[in-house]
Amino acid sequence: MKIRNLTLIIIMISTLSARSQKEEGDTTIYQFKVQSLDGEEFDFSTLKGKKIMVVNTASKCGLTPQYKQLQAIYEKYNDKDFVIVGFPANNFLFQEPGTDEEIAVFCEQNYGVSFPMMSKISVKGKNMHPIYEFLTKKSKNGVIDSSVSWNFQKYLINPDGRLAKVISPRTLPDDQSVISWLEE
Repeated sequence: MKIRNLTLIIIMISTLSARSQKEEGDTTIYQFKVQSLDGEEFDFSTLKGKKIMVVNTASKCGLTPQYKQLQAIYEKYNDKDFVIVGFPANNFLFQEPGTDEEIAVFCEQNYGVSFPMMSKISVKGKNMHPIYEFLTKKSKNGVIDSSVSWNFQKYLINPDGRLAKVISPRTLPDDQSVISWLEE
């Protein structure tokens, strides 16, 4: 009887331990719903099976011309299960002061952006949006701790919804490190 009870206790502890390990750092980007620039709900679960690049953007930054490369790789790889999701953010020297409507007009008129753009959020600090908490905290993404160092930092998400890589803001979207990931 004691052995049976001991066995049951061991099984219960193992199950609870495995469950807690799975819950901690075992989430995916698919759990998030955000608002697009046009006010519609955008559900990341609709992107299951695709490679995703999440990038924080700004309209008045020295790196703003990266929109051109972002749009080019989106056009080239969109039909190969790839999507870019842009998040305007005003966290760095007030370089994204516009409203969602102004940002949408800027992106379309200046760069022909057709990839999904979300409503402006905070990507760092006490008001950090939950999706960026996921992207930047190993305890949430299960891969790596990072911080958003500037506008146009890129987070590459594998088709299983898990973080694959963090790409520096100064690394262009069409850099070989990104293209290799897209084509693997």
